[in-house]
Amino acid sequence: MSARRLVGLETEYGIIRPGMPRANATVLSAQIVDAYAQLVRQGQRQLGAARWDYSDESPLQDARGFAMSRDRAHPSQLTDVEPSVGEATVWDAESVALDAGDARVGQTLYSEHSSGEVVMNMVLGNGARFYVDHAHPEYSSPEVTTPRAAVLWDQAGDEVMRQAAAQVKALGGGELLLYKNNTDNKSVSYGAHENYLVPRAVDFEHLVTGLTPFFVTRQIYCGSGRVGRGQLNEHAEFQISQRADFFEAEVGLETTVNRPIINTRDEPHANWDKYRRLHVIIGDANLGQVSTLLRVGTTNLVLSLIEAGSAPKLELDDPVQALRVFSHDTSLRASVRLRDGRRMSAIDIQNEYLNAAETYCAERSITDADTTEILTRWRQTLQLLSGDPHSAASTVDWIAKHQLVQGFAQRHGVDLSDPRIALMDLQWADLRTDKGLYYRLAARGRMETLFNAEEIGRAVSTPPEDTRAYLRGMVLQRYPQNVVAANWDALSFTLPGARKLRRIPMGNPLAGTRKDLGALFEAELEVNEFLDELAKTRPVG
Repeated sequence: MSARRLVGLETEYGIIRPGMPRANATVLSAQIVDAYAQLVRQGQRQLGAARWDYSDESPLQDARGFAMSRDRAHPSQLTDVEPSVGEATVWDAESVALDAGDARVGQTLYSEHSSGEVVMNMVLGNGARFYVDHAHPEYSSPEVTTPRAAVLWDQAGDEVMRQAAAQVKALGGGELLLYKNNTDNKSVSYGAHENYLVPRAVDFEHLVTGLTPFFVTRQIYCGSGRVGRGQLNEHAEFQISQRADFFEAEVGLETTVNRPIINTRDEPHANWDKYRRLHVIIGDANLGQVSTLLRVGTTNLVLSLIEAGSAPKLELDDPVQALRVFSHDTSLRASVRLRDGRRMSAIDIQNEYLNAAETYCAERSITDADTTEILTRWRQTLQLLSGDPHSAASTVDWIAKHQLVQGFAQRHGVDLSDPRIALMDLQWADLRTDKGLYYRLAARGRMETLFNAEEIGRAVSTPPEDTRAYLRGMVLQRYPQNVVAANWDALSFTLPGARKLRRIPMGNPLAGTRKDLGALFEAELEVNEFLDELAKTRPVG
């Protein structure tokens, strides 16, 4: 058991063009992704990029032992095909410009294209994926093995977005504003997903049973806060989680309709016989680095408890209702009914999981730095929340936002229905470091951070060294002209004089590391020689 585990985070960002409220969000997202692709074309070799390879996608396979038919699936579930605008399946500069409602866009943003085609989906030189996910630009971080690394490469995604928006503006495409949030407060919610590697031998029902109470309650330290309640924002009241009101089922395959607390997508992006990828859709997008650290680290520990058969035996009477009850209770005093008749608060339930994790680690002398940090922070955070929740404002996103909103309302004698409060809610998530309220608090030392701008900047162009993301990112930096497509578990190369592509599988996500391949990259071989040597080492499985 440990807080270490293979993890990857996905964030969909809100996007708007000021002054054009009816601008097509999918088109705006394409402009963001394509602008970043142009930074790569301009010779910034360390960024790297390659097209996404869809051939290994299987989004309709269900962990419960069946596959959903394509005719029953919601269009948003079909992530194994290239997205499109309207009826068009080929994105060219002219069609994008026309759809955006401004002919100048095509003249300025896409003038550097040799083919005129807009890039919508690519793999980056740090091992991440950057693409258009329906109406949002999405950054999917490279695979990492520690909670701190998950925070770092998630923060790198925010910087990728800022650089892409700056490139759009530099090319004359106007200003695009990006928000790390989860709802537009007009019925639409978009995701901040997590992915955890678990052994396939673990019964999926055990994951459901062990994780449901934990997921319902962990929002008390990793929720990002929301002004508004209900999917249609019917009530101007503050709540802990941006996502809670948008979940309607306990278990299911969907991600955008009838959202479940436990998602059953069975698409491991690794060796099918050995691994399962737990796809978690219930989290909020955090700007706060400690909130993200706790979100990942505590989940890692709870998964380890489940795998060891040591998770607390808790069953909520109505998990979906409990999710909303806890989110709507900023006092953290509410309790919900369990199926055994007991009533427990969110803090009570979290303490059950924490106590189980501490006991397990103590009995087995598990004292690695990552596990110790998460257990310590988990305990400290729950103690603060049990006393004066506001004392956790420097590490818990929703509390910091709540204090800002309350302070403004009290100073100006207004309630939360005041339009300025809604603007504050949005501005909290603004990625501009000089405008976003989170960043302004952080600049004043009021939000605890784990990484500085320089460290985050390095993660933008450098892959993690202890997963297959190292191989993926480094080949894009060293052999960009030869990598024609990539995904999480394969790379496809075109070679001089060869008529067929050469495809390298990467079924083992913990191979292809710097330890495995660092010397091979340092040798600076020609691509043919590199692939021949790579085949000899067989590090990727």
